[in-house]
Amino acid sequence: MLSQSARYFVPDPSRWPIFGSIALLSMAFGATTSFNGVSWGKYLLIAGLLVLVYMIVGWFSVVAHESEGGKYNKQVDTSFRWGMGWFIFSEVMFFAAFFGALFYMRVLSVPWLGDLEHKLLWPEFAASWPVAGPGIKEQFSPMGAWGIPALNTLLLLSSGVTVTWAHWGLLRNNRPQLIWGLVMTIALGMTFLGFQIYEYVHAYSELNLKLTMGAYGATFFMLTGFHGFHVTVGTIMLWVILFRSVAGHFKAEHHFGFEGVAWYWHFVDVVWLILFVFVYWV
Repeated sequence: MLSQSARYFVPDPSRWPIFGSIALLSMAFGATTSFNGVSWGKYLLIAGLLVLVYMIVGWFSVVAHESEGGKYNKQVDTSFRWGMGWFIFSEVMFFAAFFGALFYMRVLSVPWLGDLEHKLLWPEFAASWPVAGPGIKEQFSPMGAWGIPALNTLLLLSSGVTVTWAHWGLLRNNRPQLIWGLVMTIALGMTFLGFQIYEYVHAYSELNLKLTMGAYGATFFMLTGFHGFHVTVGTIMLWVILFRSVAGHFKAEHHFGFEGVAWYWHFVDVVWLILFVFVYWV
C-alpha cells in the first residue's frame, strides 16, 4: 500500500487511449456516412460502438486492478476527482453547444426567416416552432411530451434516487444495498433506452419525424440521440461497477470508481431534465 507521502503513481504505457480514438473516429465517420446514404456506414458505426465497449471494460479492468492492488494514494484520488470534474465540464459544454443551436433557431433564425423581407422568397413559410424550415414541403408531427418522454423522465429521476441509495449502502458497508441499488439503476437505465428506441421507431413510422426534417428534426434527434448515447455509456459503466461490487471491491473510505460513475449518471439526469423541458415540452 502506498503511503500518503509516497511518490505519485505513474502507470505503465497503455494501449487503451488508441482504442478509444479508433472507436470515436469509427463512430463519427460511420454516423456521417450513414446519414448520407452510404450502405456500409451503419456497420462502421456499430463496429466503433463495440470497440468503445471493449475499451471501457478493458480500461476499467486495468484501473480496478491497480486500485485494488493499493497503488493509489490520496494524491492520485484527488487527481482522479479533478479529471472527472473537467471531463463532466467538457460534456456540459458539448450539450451547451446543441442547446445554443436550438435557442438560436427558435428565438432568432426562425422569426427572422418569417419576416416581411423573406415572405417574398417563402410566402407559405410560417415562422412558428416546431418547423422544418423554408423550402421543406414534407410534413411531420412533433413529438409530444406527455407519453414516453414523461415516463422516461420518471425513469431517470428514479435511477438518480437508486444510485444514491446504493452509495449510502457503500458508505455504511452494506454490500447488499450497494448491489441492489446498482441493479435497480441499471434496470431503469436500460428501460429508458428501450423506450427511446420505441420512440424513434414511432417518430419515423407514424409521425414522419426524421433527421432530415430540417430545424426541428435535426435538433430533436441530435439532442435526444447524443443523450441516449451518454445513457448507454453510463449504463456500461454501471455494469462494470456492479461487477466490481459483487467481487468485493470498494470500501467506505476509498471508492472513487463508484463516485465517478455516480457523478456521470447524475449529470445525464440533469441534461435530460433540461432536454425534456426545451425539446419536448416548451
